[in-house]
Amino acid sequence: MKPEHLKLLRDRFWRLNNLYFITDKQGKKVRFRMTQEQIDYFQGMHTRNIILKARQLGFTTLVCIVQLDAALFEAAKCALIAHTLSDAKRLFREKIKYAYDHLPKEIKAANPARNDAAGELVFSKGGSLYVSTSFRGGTLRYLHVSEFGKICAKFPHKAREIVTGAFEAVAAECFVTIESTAEGRAGYFFDYSQSAEKQQLAGVSLGLLDWKFFFFSWWRNALYWLDPNGVVIPDRLTKYFDDLTAKHGIVTNPGQRAWYSAKEKTLGDDMKREYPSIPAEAFQQTIEGAYYAKQFTKLYAAQRIGKLPDNSHQPVHTFWDIGVGDSTAIWFVRIVGEEFHVIDFYQNSGEGLRHYMKVLKDRGYTYGEHWGPHDIDNREFGSDGKTRREIAREGYEIDGQRYSLTFQVVPKLSIDEGIEQAREILPRCAFDEAKCEEGITALESYRKEWDDKRGCWKDKPLHDWSSHPADAFRYFAVAKTKRSRVEHIPVTFTF
Repeated sequence: MKPEHLKLLRDRFWRLNNLYFITDKQGKKVRFRMTQEQIDYFQGMHTRNIILKARQLGFTTLVCIVQLDAALFEAAKCALIAHTLSDAKRLFREKIKYAYDHLPKEIKAANPARNDAAGELVFSKGGSLYVSTSFRGGTLRYLHVSEFGKICAKFPHKAREIVTGAFEAVAAECFVTIESTAEGRAGYFFDYSQSAEKQQLAGVSLGLLDWKFFFFSWWRNALYWLDPNGVVIPDRLTKYFDDLTAKHGIVTNPGQRAWYSAKEKTLGDDMKREYPSIPAEAFQQTIEGAYYAKQFTKLYAAQRIGKLPDNSHQPVHTFWDIGVGDSTAIWFVRIVGEEFHVIDFYQNSGEGLRHYMKVLKDRGYTYGEHWGPHDIDNREFGSDGKTRREIAREGYEIDGQRYSLTFQVVPKLSIDEGIEQAREILPRCAFDEAKCEEGITALESYRKEWDDKRGCWKDKPLHDWSSHPADAFRYFAVAKTKRSRVEHIPVTFTF
């Protein structure tokens, strides 16, 4: 090989943009060239990287090429974790194996690879590239997790395995990248994104184990454009684009607006999740399989999640899901005309009823009704055999005074019926965004359980951290819906 060729091969950036071939969207063989977004990420790459992005920006393709190059020229051990097994097989076959097979013969001969049917290339000089849905054991120099947000949403146990297993296989000075479109405001991907973005905005220096935040929006990509001639932009989208300019300095041209309008007709409520304009917008979209996805999309659009007006003269009603040795969740609601103002939320675990009664006292609200689940009469709260309702009625000494609470019991309905009533009542609700943040996140995350074997949603809720807040809200809906034929019982709450 000529000296000038050897010099070029020592230049990693040159190799990545000249040696490798991929197929384009039309299936044609083309030389891989980094887009501007890919260059921005590659040149700014940290040891820990998190990419929140619009769809189809090619970051998985970039990572496949980067890892193949590192395994081939740096003898690096690399792994790529995909969302599903079919995705893993496709990435290995169409991205990695294709790029390797179309390398110059001299390159392959200098460091031949053994092709493993399990989705792994092992090079004679020590490098390797492994593609699957998980990784545990061994050490890695490069790890990439594709669509991590979807993994967190559909397969929370797998997400935890990746965090505790695969991440731990990468030394601090090596490289981890997680990328995804958003999938609700819960899980590792959301938590890491929020923390990394806040650190970036604060200008705090990054340590080796800190996540660096990258956000790539649709409007930065020139391909997201459509001839605006003959395209009518709805007034609501015109207002949306004007707000982006006024609030965030994002200026879109007629072609971009035409493309967005056309794309939204297909994606509907999923548009902002798949093609976000700003990071916060991406996470306002609820996750797949979420029971209240449409309702929350409309609540955000109607600006019914934010700061509520002061109606402190109105009584506050509470709605409880009471757990034994588990979480207890409480919603605080005011009835204002035909609306329900959800003003506060609280949950905790491992505490007795006295703790929650003190929480209500310390909140300082004027209380009205208090509603508990139907099993409040037959499940023991303490070791003396009394029911929770009896213990609450007897009360406790708190801060030198005796406090008691009388519960009303929510009628017993099936979970499916309760969910339907929650869907009906949500459009009449307005939420205090600050005080109810934890509860709102739970409601947005409350979803069906995913059946991995059958590839579909099960007809039952996933029991996870969101269950107790969602159950308490369901009790609120059942108690207050017009179809709930409940007898009014006088309430006492003595403070």
